[in-house]
Parts: sequence; structure tokens; C-alpha cells
Amino acid sequence: MYIRQIVFAVVALGAFIRLGPATAGDGFPAAEWERVTPAELGWSETELAQARSFSDQIRSSAVVIVQHGKVVAEWGNTTKPMELASIRKSLLSALIGIAVSDRLIKLDSTLGELGIDDNPPGLTGIEKEATVRELLEACSGVYHAALYETPDMAKMRPPRGSHPPGTFWYYNNWDFNALGTIYEHATNTGLFEALDQKIAKPIGMQDYRQQHGSYIRGGASIHPAYEVRMSARDLARFALLYLHKGNWAGHQIVPREWVEDSTRSYSKAAFGMGYGYLWWIGFLGGDVAPTVTLPEGSFMAQGAGGQYALVVPALDLVVVHRVDRDAPYVEPSLRNMARLFWLILKADGYDPGPDASLTAATGERPTGETLAARFKGRTISFGPKLKNGPLSKRFEPDGRMTYPRWDESFGPAIGTWAVTEDKLCILISSARRRCYIPVLNGEQIELFDQLGVMQIAGVALPQ
Repeated sequence: MYIRQIVFAVVALGAFIRLGPATAGDGFPAAEWERVTPAELGWSETELAQARSFSDQIRSSAVVIVQHGKVVAEWGNTTKPMELASIRKSLLSALIGIAVSDRLIKLDSTLGELGIDDNPPGLTGIEKEATVRELLEACSGVYHAALYETPDMAKMRPPRGSHPPGTFWYYNNWDFNALGTIYEHATNTGLFEALDQKIAKPIGMQDYRQQHGSYIRGGASIHPAYEVRMSARDLARFALLYLHKGNWAGHQIVPREWVEDSTRSYSKAAFGMGYGYLWWIGFLGGDVAPTVTLPEGSFMAQGAGGQYALVVPALDLVVVHRVDRDAPYVEPSLRNMARLFWLILKADGYDPGPDASLTAATGERPTGETLAARFKGRTISFGPKLKNGPLSKRFEPDGRMTYPRWDESFGPAIGTWAVTEDKLCILISSARRRCYIPVLNGEQIELFDQLGVMQIAGVALPQ
């Protein structure tokens, strides 16, 4: 009997130790992150320095690179809780996954069954047939006005009743806000308390507090948006949790099956990316110009202003990028973010695809009157793999831009062009002026931005 008690005590102690705080040896950070030099993990210090230099050019506020659970590199203010913007949605997805596992939410429940409606004009009978799953996939077909919606989003919102539930993908804040309401009704718990208790504390977030969440309310909708602030290093913990399929040092925080389902693409979303359950799959495609080739299975959380949490399971890698929107800032373009990821992956020894930089470009670089003459009266065709491609734009001799084939999701089909300071500048409106550095190689035309990143790879059509 005494021996049995000893054995039981040893087993119990072993279980307690295993369920205790994570250690860096487990591939997880403990109370603090373990840091290693890039060279220890085989990274190129020189190429990583190039990534940091480019990060400075796009005015990043914070970057954290984690591999094998250890910080390989970091710069900027990684401890300040900054606005996450739409990364809030990926956090909500995790909470919903836990509630589904606890049988508090059913994915096939309809809005009608859940009693979800909105301000007049309220939801129609067909709209109320949308399911929780369809809201998670951003294809509910509910196009009611929503909070936290930019003017451009409101302008692009499809007309009410134009698409039945489950038939059309549209990045829709109404879906995301209503999911917050559904979660709170089902669990009787506020979102920020749930985030603190079910995710932040279990994975040892160092900076997140409940008061870093706030609701945005207004007359457009009864469903508030839920703004969350989080530091770069805490966001890296959340990304690492998903890298390990919801497991944290032996604890299954988010169900493994939910993580796998959430990070599987159900729709082809904007710019060729896939969309899961409030997660983006892959990254910007090379339909208009080369960008970055991510390893198969990569996914990310993304938010306006330059908020990214990239998860690359094939490389056991997490990359977090933040821009502090409390001060004046410039949002990095998707292509410039692709370039940063390209540089980071290259530093790790991975082949991220063609080098779409001005430095690597070959061909003629006309300037001044020669540049103007090369484009006057020419039509450029590009994006043959786009949904509505190929697109084309024509540089009229009188300085107007015309668009023989166009998709207005890329901008209005109106504008003027001119050569300014040896750059090809296109004025779309008084607020949108873009200048490019052209490189010509026969009929091939490549246009690069001020940072030397290729924006358009096209061909000149016969005049």
C-alpha cells in the first residue's frame, strides 16, 4: 500500500511538472521569450539586416521573428499594446472554436434560430437563413450597414439581397461584428474577459489586459465592433499557439480540429488569397507582378494599417509586423509587405520566388522626354490570371488615362499621366498620385515604386 502511494505521488508529480509553465526547450516561451542569435539557427545575418533596413523604409513600428519557439530577431517597440484592427477577428475565431467544442455554439445554427436581427430595415427571411459557419467564412449574404466599416467598404458593399447566403465571399464587417454578439449571447461572457481567461493567461501573454479591449457602438447597427489592443510579443504568442495547432506546452487551448478547419481555404478572396474561418490563407498572388512564394500551408491574421501575424508551419516560423496607429503613420502596401516577408524568408535560407526588386531588374530605364515618348499612345496589358483579366491601361497622347479593359476594384477608370522627375506618374484623383520607375525590356514593361518594389509586370500592346 505504501509503495502504491509513492508510485501515485511520483506519477502525480510528473503530471504536475508537465502541466506547469512552458519552457523554451518545449518550443514555447516561458514567462519571458528565449532569444538566440540568427546564426545559431542558420540565418544569414547580412540578409536579415536587409530585411530590417526595408522594414525601416516602410516605417514598421515593431517586428518579431520566432523560430522553434525562440526569438530570432526583433526590433521596434514590441511591448506596447497597439490596435490590432482586423486581427481581432482571428482572435474571435479562436474563442468561437472553444465555444463550439464546449457545445455552446453550433456552426449550422441560423441567424433566425439565434434571434439575430438588426436596426431597420432589419434582416429579411432569406438573410436570417445564414449560418454561423457562413459568417465565419465571410459569405453570409447579409449586407446590412455595419460599424467599424470604412467609407470604401460601405461603397463596395453589395446591395441587400443580391447574393443568397453561402454563395458569395465579401469581407463584411457585419458578419464579424454579429459573430461577437453571437459569442457573448452563447457564453454569457464578454469578449475581452474571455480573451483574457481562455487565451491570454493560458499562453502567458505579458502585456494584454481586459481593459485593452473596447466596444465601438453607433447608429448603423446594434452589433458593436470589438477593438483590441495587443503588443507584438503577445501577438507572437497567439500566432505560435496556432502554429502548434492550438496546443501550448501540452495544454490544448484551442481544439486542434478547429485550428485545422479555420486555416483551410473555403473561398478565393481578394488578390488571390484564400479565406478560412476569419483567417487568411497564403498571401498576395503574383497575378499582377511577382511578390513572395510562401511554403504550402502558410496562413496569417491581418489588419488594416500594417498589422500581420504570419504563420509558416513548414519552417516552424512566426513573423509579426505591427504599425502603431496612435501616431501619424503610413500603411505599407500589400506588395511592400510581400517584399518584407520575401527578405525574411530569404534570410532563413528558403527560396521565396523571383526577386521582384529594382536592384535585380534588367533592361532600359528611360528618363525625361525619352520616357514620355515611350509611353505616349501606348497600351499596357497586365494581370492575365486575374479574375477579370487581363487588364489594360492606355497612356493617351493628350495626358489622359483610359482603360480599355478594367476592374474598378483596382481603382476608378479615370485619371491623367505625366513624367515627373524621371518617373511615370499617374494621378487617379486629387488624393491618389502614384509614381513608378519603369524598366523596359523589349515589349516587357515593369513598373517599380519608390522603394524599388515591382508593382506591375506587363506587356506593351501593338500601337
